[in-house]
Amino acid sequence: MNGVLIVDKPAGPTSHDVINRVRRILGQRSVGHLGTLDPMATGVLPLVIGSLTRLAQFYTHAEKTYEGTIRFGFSTDTYDAEGEPTSAAQAVRLCADEVKAMATRFRGLIEQTPPPFSAKKIQGVPAYKLARKHKEVSVKPVQVEIREFDILSVEADRARFRARVGSGTYMRSVAHDMGQMLGCGAHLESLRRTAVAEFTLEDAHTLEELANAGESLDDLFVHPRKLLPELPNVTADELAAARIRNGRTVNLPELSRARQVKVFCGQRELIAIATRVAGTLFHPGIVLSATEAPVRS
Repeated sequence: MNGVLIVDKPAGPTSHDVINRVRRILGQRSVGHLGTLDPMATGVLPLVIGSLTRLAQFYTHAEKTYEGTIRFGFSTDTYDAEGEPTSAAQAVRLCADEVKAMATRFRGLIEQTPPPFSAKKIQGVPAYKLARKHKEVSVKPVQVEIREFDILSVEADRARFRARVGSGTYMRSVAHDMGQMLGCGAHLESLRRTAVAEFTLEDAHTLEELANAGESLDDLFVHPRKLLPELPNVTADELAAARIRNGRTVNLPELSRARQVKVFCGQRELIAIATRVAGTLFHPGIVLSATEAPVRS
């Protein structure tokens, strides 16, 4: 079984808990992800399965979109609602204009310090492992890009937002930093990821839907021709497909001057990502052909 499946992750389990559940549902060991979510967070969790796990390299810097709520009044050690308070709670009544003006300072390329409870490594050790042992955690600031950050509403001590960010951005850190600026502390109360690259909530399915899909399970996979939309789709004939599966250079239909293309055998079997050598000559740098049958609808 090879394909891409979008799970609507529930709050509570880790992303790896979800992956293990999907492995059991599919009876498939080879399941990877295109970017984890914190246990508290919900929403789009793209999973790559079987031979298509090799596509993960194309999503390393994928853009992500979030909606969530920041609660002002106290900070926490994890920068979210699951952590222990690190400041005394205080009554806060936010000014919408002030919060919206503050949000503009987080747009664009900014320096951001990841939370101490994060996967960032310190001398080879994930920061969260040190933080759990109450050891000193000194995470270095990194440059991230926040392409959109809009405050949707403000009520009492909470602000709802929508953000579109580049890879490596922590919305927990944004919430924490906003609280520091206001001098009252803040943390991320809720977070829902609504998109990763081309995948949205419209593509997502709950774990219960997957578990109860039965023979229609294949219908829940993303159509492979929708993957990596920036790369043109090319359909190879049987002879060319056989050569591609053996890693050999082939001539493909001249549909564009793209440097890379997705190569299909038939409508749904994605067999390779090929790179142009010259003219219509392409080399299959990434062969996705598998011994198992392709996912079909």
